[in-house]
Formats: sequence, C-alpha cells, structure tokens
Amino acid sequence: MVTMQETKRMAEEAKRMGREAQEQAQRVGQDYQNAMVSGFEAASRSFGEINRGFQAIAAEMTDFSKGRFEEVAHAWDEFVRARSFGDIVEVQNRYAQKAYDAYSSEMSKIGEMYLAATRTAIKPVEQTFKNFT
Repeated sequence: MVTMQETKRMAEEAKRMGREAQEQAQRVGQDYQNAMVSGFEAASRSFGEINRGFQAIAAEMTDFSKGRFEEVAHAWDEFVRARSFGDIVEVQNRYAQKAYDAYSSEMSKIGEMYLAATRTAIKPVEQTFKNFT
C-alpha cells in the first residue's frame, strides 16, 4: 500500500517534472523564435547585399553599353571617311578587334562582380548559421 506521505512525494515529483518540462519547452520555443528572427534578419541583409551587387552590375553594363555605342559611332565615322576598300577593311578589323577585346574584358569584369556580390550576400547567412552551430 502507498502511504499518504508517498503520495504527496510522488505528487510533488510529478509537479517538479511538469515544471521542468514546461521550462524546457519554453526554452526550446524561445531558441526556435530567436533562430527564426536571426534567420529572417540574415536573409534581409543578404537580399540587401545582392541588390547592391546587382545595381553595381547594372551600372557597369550601362557604362559598357554607352562606351560601345561611342565606338560604333566612331567606327561609322571612319567608314564614311574611308577612301578605298583597303581602308574599309582596316577600319572594320580595328573595330572588330576593339569590340572583341572590350567584350572579353567586360565579361570577365562582370563575372568577378557577380562572384563578389554572391560572396558578400552569403556572409550574413553564414554568420547566422555559425552562431547556431
């Protein structure tokens, strides 16, 4: 038979275990909420960084396009002033070489800008995950 004192002790033990379970559930809930907030903040910072990177890339591509348009206008002007077929071929060759060099250089630069933007954008997310591991 279970005595009254044992019943009280078991009831107290059950209460204590219930409080501990409740406290642990609250801690887990708070940790989860903190992780969610941190994750959201990291994602927001990351999106802001990638947006700045895309804006820089767009500005670079706009400048490149303007420069290419000026080169086309310059080449056209040289075409108009050409006096012989040989002059036309020379103008075309110079223009083609400049265009190829400029395009190759620009695509390399744009690729580096994309890579830099991606690296910068991922840093807030990486830092957040490091904090929780």
